[in-house]
Amino acid sequence: MTDTLLPNGMKNSRGDSNYFRKGCNPFAQTGRSKLQNKRASLNQQIIKEMRMRAGAENLLKATSNNKVKEMVLLELSYVNANLQLLMGQLEGLNSSVEVYQNTHETANIPLIALGLKETKEINFSTPFKDFILEHYSEDGNSFEDEIADLMDLRQACRTPSRSEAGVELFAKYYSHLPLMESRFFAPNRQTGIFFTWYDSFTGVPVCQQNLSLEKASILFNMAALYSQIGTRSDRQTIVGLEEAISSFQKAAGVLNHLKETFTHTPSYDMSPAMLSMLIRMMLAQAQECLFEKTALPGIPNQFYSLMKMAQEASKVSETYDQVHQSMIQTPVKDNVPLFWSTMSQVKTNHYRSMAHYFVASALLDHQLGPNDDEDKQEKTLSQVYDRLPEGRCPLDILKKKDERERIGKAHIRRAILGHEEALRIYGLCHHLNKLEILEDILKASHQRSLKKHSENDEEEFTDYTEAPDIISKTEHKAEMEVPATTKVKGPLSVFSAKQRWTAPRTIRLRPEDRDLGFTLKGESPVQVVSLDPLCPAAADGLKEGDYIVAVGDTDCKWSGVSDVMRLLKDVNEEGIDIQVVSMMDSNPPMPTKSATFCGNLPKTYSMICLAYDDDDKNPKSRKVTKKSSFLSWGLKNKLKSASTLSLPTADHASTQPWNKPYPTFPSSSSYNNDSVLY
Repeated sequence: MTDTLLPNGMKNSRGDSNYFRKGCNPFAQTGRSKLQNKRASLNQQIIKEMRMRAGAENLLKATSNNKVKEMVLLELSYVNANLQLLMGQLEGLNSSVEVYQNTHETANIPLIALGLKETKEINFSTPFKDFILEHYSEDGNSFEDEIADLMDLRQACRTPSRSEAGVELFAKYYSHLPLMESRFFAPNRQTGIFFTWYDSFTGVPVCQQNLSLEKASILFNMAALYSQIGTRSDRQTIVGLEEAISSFQKAAGVLNHLKETFTHTPSYDMSPAMLSMLIRMMLAQAQECLFEKTALPGIPNQFYSLMKMAQEASKVSETYDQVHQSMIQTPVKDNVPLFWSTMSQVKTNHYRSMAHYFVASALLDHQLGPNDDEDKQEKTLSQVYDRLPEGRCPLDILKKKDERERIGKAHIRRAILGHEEALRIYGLCHHLNKLEILEDILKASHQRSLKKHSENDEEEFTDYTEAPDIISKTEHKAEMEVPATTKVKGPLSVFSAKQRWTAPRTIRLRPEDRDLGFTLKGESPVQVVSLDPLCPAAADGLKEGDYIVAVGDTDCKWSGVSDVMRLLKDVNEEGIDIQVVSMMDSNPPMPTKSATFCGNLPKTYSMICLAYDDDDKNPKSRKVTKKSSFLSWGLKNKLKSASTLSLPTADHASTQPWNKPYPTFPSSSSYNNDSVLY
């Protein structure tokens, strides 16, 4: 399952070439594209049912006829049932993790990736051209190619490749948004452009006229794409695991940036509670990959190594337990897929059981010998436990064989019970039942613990000693990583939609004794200061504080003082024409009104926002020639020896998958050319 990239373009039904130059081909029939197409289709069905429900509820309030009320209530029950069904199907799409996994993955527990938020296509052409003519006093048609570039860029963001190129695509468009907001979104007027995005979990559309929703949704999709890159990494290699760790940490960083920057986004998938849960989930998956990276070369069957891995596994279990606790809290539990919370619960029990297995192996397989460092082992064991059974101390456990075996067997019993609980929870979720790899790994871990128990179960009586909890500890904690792509510069302050100024005026400059009668200041644009009121330029209408926008035929909006002075340096007696603009007094800005629709906010429901249909799109021909946009101003696995342990895998070719080394897979770089699909 790969992305179909079209670097040289293709022809669409209208014969236009280079149509999909930046993103993936949306017509590619790949696993990820099919899933996103289903998501888009479900979104349209959900919005249709919500319109019908809103109409029925309004009719119910307006009518006093009992017969009509009965009919409306019956229709409303059908609509609500259909909505529930559609929400269930959307939850099923969010549970389709197998689409996002590495195609050669056979030995690791699957990871969860976020699906991309869907949006509607937007035509910037007419609103931007009108604004350029009215506000900037320039011909909007001269910027037709640049506006088409922007529309192409946004369209490509709907189908990003599952690679760094896709992330760069989001980053490029996101960096345009502050500039776009500065130039075309005035605080005291509306552009008529509606940005519509669908909730990733509920499919409910949210529509606004300001750019906050657009910015937040692009950040969410950037984080989702990072999570998809992490899940498709080859976790059988160090390189692939490092890629996965970095991707999940960046996903968490972007989500945290979104949470801190956009605090009132009316889409539930970007609410603070949901984002906090998603951040924890991304960091938990990064921690899991860090554990796998430590275990990949093989775990030496030594006392200290086993104790270290026990605490590492306990750390992974602890992080997933925190994720599960956040998923079952109101209001998150009402919208998070059951598959996700069940998966986090399974992993909590699985990794906790692995921790008990490692401690049991360290105590049962290794005895304190005369050449061993007694103090070091005692310190290690005391750091593993928060508390010990009453009447026991670490040194007694290490020195007395019967005590050592009793505690070791207690740990192996807790490991067996934990694996059985993980398998039980696995069987309760029908979405999890589709993941045969996960079931095989859980069963292999369970069988390994049973085998360890049978090897050491020589006593006939039942010992009820309970193994103490294992303190979680890690040498490499997963941390949020904010990509530099989210750190963009602010908008320019002069030529923006917030400022008002006159139309360009032509002034004739004639030097007197090589003196023009004024001085200039500023970086760009330059401003006239210290104007002599008796000079010819002042008589021709030049005012102090004017901005020079052109000298002769040269545009100077973005030129500094030195560049403008160079153009004015050799002006002869005939003079030269310059164009200037004057800043006007701005009226107090009116608060921006944004029409917003959200399923839980019926009072802000706007049919204008939702009436736009894909069939009503105004086709815009794309150009072939590319111009600069005016918006941009400004390790190979080694075979394991008998003295090492490895994590249980789903390798069917082995009778003991937990001890047999799995085959070496090529690194993730081998798959760069078939980066996974849209």
